[in-house]
Amino acid sequence: MSTAPRPRIRPGAVLANAAVAVGCVLFLGGFVLAAILYQPYEVPTDSMAPTVSTGDRVLAHRMGGDEAHRGDVVVFREETWGDVPMLKRVVGVGGDTVACCDDRGRLTVNGRPVDEPYLPGDQPAAPYSFSAEVPEGELFLLGDDRQNSIDSLTRLLGEDSTGTVPAEAVSARVEAIVWPVDRIGMVPGAADFGDLPGGTSPDGPLRPILWAAAAGAVLILGGTAYGPVSRRLRRRRANR
Repeated sequence: MSTAPRPRIRPGAVLANAAVAVGCVLFLGGFVLAAILYQPYEVPTDSMAPTVSTGDRVLAHRMGGDEAHRGDVVVFREETWGDVPMLKRVVGVGGDTVACCDDRGRLTVNGRPVDEPYLPGDQPAAPYSFSAEVPEGELFLLGDDRQNSIDSLTRLLGEDSTGTVPAEAVSARVEAIVWPVDRIGMVPGAADFGDLPGGTSPDGPLRPILWAAAAGAVLILGGTAYGPVSRRLRRRRANR
């Protein structure tokens, strides 16, 4: 009794199938991980311009307010601020004294001047002089467009108000703009805050996640292309 010959196992096909399998894990895993760790938001106002502007879609790394560092652009929700998600920059944490301005128009934190290159134009760090002590467990938040932002500085003018927000009101830190297309990119950090005690926040996992998803896409495309390409090459060799 004759038996059918076993199909020849081609190493290239095995590698291609493995590449597709690994690619699917990286590609889909990247999207799942991003959905778990990140929350999309639409920017409601221009108070954080030019860093982010009205209508921008951003990705924010989910975190608690106890993880917020000076310089972070955070998403928070606090009833007395309107009880809707808002974006502002942390310039002071519990125990800090935030003041403005020095002789160069800069913000000072605990007496140390801070350069803020993200401020629009030649705008000073605040529209008027102030000094505020940040209570423990609270955050002092400012918009990047200091002339047109309702923030801790504005609230500081109210009676019996420190202008601060409870750290527990923070739910995420903005890391990237994902829409519109011409503004896609990572939100730049505020490096000058890094010289203060506690430093700035470490980079989030978004970049590695995006690289993993991109590598997965390349492996999937390469693996699926192997079959048609190898068959075409075999036909060419057979026709010679």
